[in-house]
Amino acid sequence: MRNPVLILSSFFIESAVRNFSPFQFSMEPSDTLAVRGAPTLLNCSVHSEFPAKIEWKKDGSFLSLASDDRRQVLADGSLLISSVVHSKHNKPDEGVYQCVATIDNLGTIISRTARLSIPRYLSQPEAASVRVGDSHVLNCEVNPDLVSFNRWEQNKEPVELDQRVFTLPSGALVISNATEADAGLYRCVIDNAGPTKTSEEAEIQILPESGEERTLEFLLKPQHVSKFVGESVLLPCVVTGYPTAYRIDIAFFSSPHSKGRFEVLGRGSLRIFNLTEEDAGLYSCMADSVNGSIGAQTVLALKASPQFLKKPANIYAHEATDITFECEVTGSPAPTIKWVKNGDAVIPSDYFKIIKEQNLLVLGLVKSDEGFYQCLAENDDDNVQSSAQLIILDQGSTGSAGPTPSAPRDIVASLVSTRFIKLTWRLPAEPHGDDVTYSVYYSLDGNNRERIVSTSRPGEMQVTIQNLMPDTKYSFRVVAHNRNGPGESSAPLRVAIQPEVQVPGPAPNLQAVVTSPSTVSLSWDMPLTGNGEIQNYKIYYMEKGMDSEQVKASSPSLCNIMDKSILRICELILFSLCSVPSAPPQNMTFEVLNSKSIMVRWQPPPADAQNGEIIGYKIRYRKGTRKSEAFFLYFSGLQRGTEYMLRVSAITVNGTGPATDWTTAETFESDLDETTVPDVPSSLHVRPLVNSIVVSWTPPENQDIVVRGYTIGYGIGSPHAQTIKVDYKQRYYTIENLNPSSHYVITLKAFNNVGEGIPVYESAITRPQSVPDPLPMLPPVGVQASVLSHDTIKVTWADNSLPKNQKITDARYYTVCWKTNIPANTKFKVANTTTLTHTVTGLKPNTLYEFSVMVTKGRRTSTWSMTAHGTTFETIPSSAPKDVTVVSKEGRPRTIIINWQPPSEANGKITGYIIYYSTDVNAEVHDWVIEPVVGNRLTHQIQDLTLDTTYYFKIQARNSKGMGPMSDAAQFRTPKAESSDKMANDQGNCSLFSYSTNIFHVSGKTDMSMSGTGDNHILVIVIIVSVGAFTIILVVVGAFLCTRRTTTQQKKKRAACKSANGSHKYKGNSKDLKPPDLWIHHERLELKPIDKSPELNPVMTDTPIPRTSQDITPLDGSMDPMLQRRNSYRGNTVDHPLINPVPQTPAHPNPTPRSNLLHLPQNYETDELTEEMAHLEGLMKDLNAITTA
Repeated sequence: MRNPVLILSSFFIESAVRNFSPFQFSMEPSDTLAVRGAPTLLNCSVHSEFPAKIEWKKDGSFLSLASDDRRQVLADGSLLISSVVHSKHNKPDEGVYQCVATIDNLGTIISRTARLSIPRYLSQPEAASVRVGDSHVLNCEVNPDLVSFNRWEQNKEPVELDQRVFTLPSGALVISNATEADAGLYRCVIDNAGPTKTSEEAEIQILPESGEERTLEFLLKPQHVSKFVGESVLLPCVVTGYPTAYRIDIAFFSSPHSKGRFEVLGRGSLRIFNLTEEDAGLYSCMADSVNGSIGAQTVLALKASPQFLKKPANIYAHEATDITFECEVTGSPAPTIKWVKNGDAVIPSDYFKIIKEQNLLVLGLVKSDEGFYQCLAENDDDNVQSSAQLIILDQGSTGSAGPTPSAPRDIVASLVSTRFIKLTWRLPAEPHGDDVTYSVYYSLDGNNRERIVSTSRPGEMQVTIQNLMPDTKYSFRVVAHNRNGPGESSAPLRVAIQPEVQVPGPAPNLQAVVTSPSTVSLSWDMPLTGNGEIQNYKIYYMEKGMDSEQVKASSPSLCNIMDKSILRICELILFSLCSVPSAPPQNMTFEVLNSKSIMVRWQPPPADAQNGEIIGYKIRYRKGTRKSEAFFLYFSGLQRGTEYMLRVSAITVNGTGPATDWTTAETFESDLDETTVPDVPSSLHVRPLVNSIVVSWTPPENQDIVVRGYTIGYGIGSPHAQTIKVDYKQRYYTIENLNPSSHYVITLKAFNNVGEGIPVYESAITRPQSVPDPLPMLPPVGVQASVLSHDTIKVTWADNSLPKNQKITDARYYTVCWKTNIPANTKFKVANTTTLTHTVTGLKPNTLYEFSVMVTKGRRTSTWSMTAHGTTFETIPSSAPKDVTVVSKEGRPRTIIINWQPPSEANGKITGYIIYYSTDVNAEVHDWVIEPVVGNRLTHQIQDLTLDTTYYFKIQARNSKGMGPMSDAAQFRTPKAESSDKMANDQGNCSLFSYSTNIFHVSGKTDMSMSGTGDNHILVIVIIVSVGAFTIILVVVGAFLCTRRTTTQQKKKRAACKSANGSHKYKGNSKDLKPPDLWIHHERLELKPIDKSPELNPVMTDTPIPRTSQDITPLDGSMDPMLQRRNSYRGNTVDHPLINPVPQTPAHPNPTPRSNLLHLPQNYETDELTEEMAHLEGLMKDLNAITTA
């Protein structure tokens, strides 16, 4: 990749380019040891041109410091903790901290991590009894950072340390060859790290030796340890037993070392001062006595903090190009690399790839990729970070003013495979120049991240794009360039890459378990799509840090894999597990360089035969031994024209393994020239066959130049698709696996260590296939569509080209096509399947679909089968009725007309609607009045509404499957008063009806009043019976007169009444209520009601909506039907056009039935009854006079 300056100069001359902004940490936090209750500071500061916002993370989460009175961010970005809090169960301040800096419109960077630790004891010393002459270890483990502050006291006096009594790196105290003076109380003390902390005291008792034999055992074994060069290390080895071990040897398996830096403590612990690289290796501690012997091993490794060998650099780049951020880090153990962008971890994907385990490759840049990228390296010792900025350049002014090419024409995918595609096109209609080059932009279909591939030379109008994904759609466009810059882009060409067929799918659920230092057990499941019987598996693996994969063919699930980490386990667990190699090195080759030199190359023994880490090789030739850690060796000083025999063997720490077979190599008689590349081969001949081409050649005429081998390139239309290298002695080669009837271009070049020579070209057309064209496939038969649900239909069929058991054993597949059975609908959908059934989902409910199937096998395809039909089931409407409107009926202010449109997604035949209305839009659903509408009518009238009242209406559609959702509430307010014309008509035409009704109401009230005051019941009953009979006649006459104006009151809907616990507001109390004023104007006649005393407990409500039907009082079956209609709601109601219906609520929870209210008393006098009948007769005469007037 060219550097940013070159990219800029070639594309953006005289254009303004944004400069890189300095943005890095000038100070980062470091590991800190804090003291409980004391303040502590974590440093962080940023160097930048613009002010940066600094935040802090703790254990990966941002700290919320707005309301924190203990922690605050200082002006320079450092974090100050005023008082460290730490307890056994509350540790809010201890953890890992990280500084995050952000500059708006520029990016975000994060610092290295730092650990804040609080001093504490990890373990306490314990009391023990020790025999004289024996050894003992007192544990007092503290934080590793506090070991230097830890000391021991015996009887509250400092313990004097020497080679017999010494402390370990963990803080423990070792007492060797114990004496009586060692008895006492011991404790460990932490000084100079805040307040002095002391551990619990432990008593050590010294007992005389009993003489009883005790087997040797380790009190403390040497543990694996890593140290920096120049530091000191102590390898503990403490043994107890009787008789006491008389010999403890420290064996070191590495190169010789200086004894002046080594010191033995106690009876076997080893201390090494001023470590060097030669001190690293395997150490063994062996203890012997008359009782037996024991041993232990450990590995001393040298560690190094991560350090950058190459930091990522700032990059300028254009959209659709590929870039690589390089990051090379060294350290021991090998650091792990992590990349972040603007503070967020970069997740590997198709466009973000980690290559060589360190570098970051970004493919197909887009504008959003701009920002700061950081390389974070971390090992067990430390972590470091380095950042780089990526700037995406905008298209600026070009180098010279002038016309640019038009769009390339006729872009065609001339060759489409499973992994690559070949594109060709024609010259633009207006190239505006001769040296026209082309760039091909391509991306996944529907993805805006493009990649770019350019042609190799001017005028070339084809390109092959490789490394594509099978069975994936891509979009391609071509842009032509001339001296003035890029021209117009062609229209996108969308191409589907062929799927990989007849290959198994991936093996799922891959798991790896380490079973021994040299064995890893792998297990997996069978592939979900096998496409035939699985014959074998290939396992690909590589050593960590390497680029090349290794392949192992395996049918069982066990595979031996060796890598560095497992080899290190081999060293740590037990030295005896490693052995000499059990197999020789592999693939040993020789190359005669000149008359006196031979190059030897080989590969290590198989992983399962190495038996440990290979530390060297032995190469034998003639006689003599040489060691090498590489996989090749250069021999010089040999004799000219002499034949040599060579073989190689591998070495581990345990010895040398078997050698390879002897191989012969002969040096040249004379030295050849290798300062220039070879000449062109003197001839090239090709002989095409059906699926192969035989290539033969002769070497260059100039035999004085060294030829190391030949490179053969071939491909359809281009010789650069495939390359093969052969030995310099070879004179012919057969290219296999070619396509019949295809035009191949072949090139041959000789090469040596300087480079490749001039190529020679040849072309050939492979012979055509002699087999006849395949016959078309038979279409599937017996296609059936089984409806499963409202959106799912299962399609099944049979294939007559299959055996009787209908088992599919080849790579055929079926294509299912379906669409709605509507003549105007030409859109259809397809799906591929490899079985004889397919379940189609996502269909529309209550819709008729037709299905057909065809089969494809290779290049053979059948016609479409006969169609099958299926209608999906109905389901409840999924949308509400729409366009709900409410208007008042002309001349009828108490009546409204509500209109609506059916739901857009009825999902079946609409069988009716339900209208909900209420004066409270927030009321519960069961408190709304219900008006059912049967059928598919789209309009309805609602009568008897209250004037000057706001109503809310909702509509719900219904089909055979249930109710759909409700519509949004529509609001409507009734007029404030009725028109004067209507009032006059009501008074003139229905006066008789009104008059009779009011008389009945007055009578009813009189009855209630009289019964409430205790007057004569007999008179009341007589009046009610007499007036009732007369009222029936008047009501029939009045109803006949009023039918011309269609003012007959409709029944109140029983299911539309409000529940007894509805949210009604009641007005006033029983003391303030009076019967309503009833008046009738009949010409000049006016009847005023008699002023009666109020009822005992009348309750009135202003709610214009009746309650639910459960609250309606049952009516007496003997009452007049007209009266039953009038009194269909609880209590007595005046049904008059000018008077609002006022339902009355009984004063008791359990109202008295009407049959009880009309019960005649049994104790009355005959004279009183006669008197009342006479009074009633006079009243009837007066009424007749009024009505006939």
